[in-house]
Amino acid sequence: MNPQKVIISENLTQSLTAAMEGIAYDRLFILCDENTRQLCLPVLQKSMVTAHHSPITYHLSPITIPTGDTNKTLESLCHVWSELQKGGATRHSLMINLGGGMVTDLGGFAASTFKRGIQYINIPTTLLSMVDASVGGKTGINFGGLKNEVGVFNNASSVILDTIFLRTMDKENLLSGFAEMLKHGLISDEKTWAELMNFEWRVNSVEFATTIEKSVAVKQRIVLADPTEKGIRKALNLGHTAGHAFESFAMKRNPVLHGYAVAWGIIVELYLSVVKTGFPTDRMRQTVQFIREHYGQLNFTCNDYPELLQLMHHDKKNEGETINFTLLGGIGDISINQTATEEEIKEALDFYREG
Repeated sequence: MNPQKVIISENLTQSLTAAMEGIAYDRLFILCDENTRQLCLPVLQKSMVTAHHSPITYHLSPITIPTGDTNKTLESLCHVWSELQKGGATRHSLMINLGGGMVTDLGGFAASTFKRGIQYINIPTTLLSMVDASVGGKTGINFGGLKNEVGVFNNASSVILDTIFLRTMDKENLLSGFAEMLKHGLISDEKTWAELMNFEWRVNSVEFATTIEKSVAVKQRIVLADPTEKGIRKALNLGHTAGHAFESFAMKRNPVLHGYAVAWGIIVELYLSVVKTGFPTDRMRQTVQFIREHYGQLNFTCNDYPELLQLMHHDKKNEGETINFTLLGGIGDISINQTATEEEIKEALDFYREG
């Protein structure tokens, strides 16, 4: 994959200038969802005009898709392709994805496949997309009731991270993003994990921006070492085998935010880590207590175990019939490609339900 420039932005105008330097594009398209079109697009357009000292030439009507992960579908993807085609996009066009993980995932996939690939810039507008979805080159859509079932690895030319977009976010969506930061702490070191467990929520603070930068650095370091997830990048899947199953399970009933599903998945996978790879029980209980206090619990019964196990069997990390997990021997002590029997997974689900 081409290298990806991550810009920690203190000035959106300057960051846009840096991101667009050296890209010779003929047309510029902006992709957003219904929410970011209303709340974030005006901020971006103002910065674009300032960055270029005159109105920049771009497809005037932004391409807009419905809000929410349930719309990360083939239908939405076809709509983006159609709008690019109607707007006269060529292989030399550029697209800016302005939104959360759904927008950057789907937009990145659309850009990567239209005309066999046009360049794109991600400007994530949620905490979740800043620390997870927009960085690392994973793009895709949900398909057949499964999360991120179809997609490609392809880096954005740049990712601009600016906390100005977080000021309109509610606590629930901030917590969704924070779950991925907590995961980064668990796969990093004791100090980072402890800082996150005692984090104070002040979105406009310098400390918040610094914490985001540290979290992104953890992911960048791992992605650079293993761009296409053949080895250590699987560390980033902690909490995701169970988490994606929870998310797909909820999608058919009452959809939940991705980060909440990951947080719940971390509970299951830390329990398996204690049983199978010797993760310290006290660290597990501290983390589980934090998650229960902040994220609540997904309701299901033992009658739902077969469905949850079936969803785990569909996970992309699996090989053959085994269910693969990323587990920990301790904070920062990563064990990839770990398997568990269905009985062990049921025991972990029991622990999740009963505490």
